[in-house]
Amino acid sequence: MNRTAIKERNTKETKITLELSIDGDGLCQGNTGIGFFDHMIDLFIKHSNMSLKMNVVGDLQVDAHHTVEDFGIVLGEVLKEALGDKKGIERYGSIILPMDEVLIMLALDLGGRPYIVLDVELPYEIIGNFETELVEEFLRAFVMSSGMNLHIKQLSGINTHHIIEGVFKALARALKMAVKLDIRNGLPSTKGSI
Repeated sequence: MNRTAIKERNTKETKITLELSIDGDGLCQGNTGIGFFDHMIDLFIKHSNMSLKMNVVGDLQVDAHHTVEDFGIVLGEVLKEALGDKKGIERYGSIILPMDEVLIMLALDLGGRPYIVLDVELPYEIIGNFETELVEEFLRAFVMSSGMNLHIKQLSGINTHHIIEGVFKALARALKMAVKLDIRNGLPSTKGSI
């Protein structure tokens, strides 16, 4: 089974092409031009054990908002397409993940009904040139376009970098669980479709 897909989004604000392989090698190629966000995407791909090739051009002379949000949209679309009919996947993933003083609890469902609950406090508004409110913009776009139900709760922590990194690592690890294949699963729903 080849769980790979390519998606493209071209607007007046961004031009984004992503190629995602669910059963990858943890390598991320390319960048968004936003240093801190690139760091988060790189570790997300590493910890999910997927592979991602990206070509991203955004209107960074305005700010990072359009690039981050549109990246989330395309990443969700390419994940959804790569999953295909979702036969055999575990569907659910969850983790309590430590990142130094930070503890993140995260659970997700790839059942096709998008919803996000994000309960984290980010003390600083900017890391490098990255506005931390864009974490929520990325996650919402990713959730809505992939059809994922995502709940994130910060249990402890005060360092903004660690909190965000904990969220991305937890998302990666839970997603790695949810996309895992077990042929005994068939379609993981009593409804007959996801």
